[in-house]
Amino acid sequence: MLATPADNPYQEPRSGRLTAWGNALLAGAASPDDAAAAVQGTDDAHRVTGLPGEAPDSLHGLTWALGRLRSLGAKGLRLALPVAGHPLGLTGPASFNALALGAGEAVLVVGVPYGLVPEVEVYGPAGDQGVRVLWQCLPVNDAPPADVPSLDEAERELADGLRQATAALVRLDVAGAGPEALRALDSFRRRGHREPLAPGYPQRAVRVLESARQVSALLHIAAGGHGAAVSASEMAARRETLAPLDRTARRAQVAAYNAAVDERR
Repeated sequence: MLATPADNPYQEPRSGRLTAWGNALLAGAASPDDAAAAVQGTDDAHRVTGLPGEAPDSLHGLTWALGRLRSLGAKGLRLALPVAGHPLGLTGPASFNALALGAGEAVLVVGVPYGLVPEVEVYGPAGDQGVRVLWQCLPVNDAPPADVPSLDEAERELADGLRQATAALVRLDVAGAGPEALRALDSFRRRGHREPLAPGYPQRAVRVLESARQVSALLHIAAGGHGAAVSASEMAARRETLAPLDRTARRAQVAAYNAAVDERR
């Protein structure tokens, strides 16, 4: 399913931040405090529940939780970005997949058969809202993640996808919006991250991630109705045309975040 225009493809998923900085920590490229602060970002608090060997209702901070997973044998973290009909990066069981699908993201631990799914709580009045995140740690199947490409494969797919996206925008008359479409894309870019991923990642993974975000931004512009006036049926045709490119961009994002683990294998 194509993401809605209200979403920002340059907004790093929380599971992406946890994957990237958790990998940096496990590789010795970041300190526990720096990794936890980077994962939390501008959120008020992150807590983890359900860790192996802990009481079911216990809550722990990210620093403690990552240390606990490392002591249990965690070798790295992998990102999952599932949508309906495409369980990208997941391994099962069905109960975990359902939670991850509801969140649209998850983190799988390499070396320990557990995964984490974020539950985001936004609280407070409009204009003065805060965010708290509860990570649920649950058992997962020890199996290869679904449909995750190598970094090489993702880069090739993205090159083709970017050409297809550009052609699709022209064909759908999105280019007819001219400056409006360009302003929308520039707005996405300004909200982007200057230093994506985390220490220890190969530069090619950073490049693939930025290309994936560019494709996603183009798709968001198209899904948002930029260009000529369109009917409901024409918007449906747009979604059908662009959905495969959305899959390509999500696969590339997952490959980029997982490169710290998969490329060294």
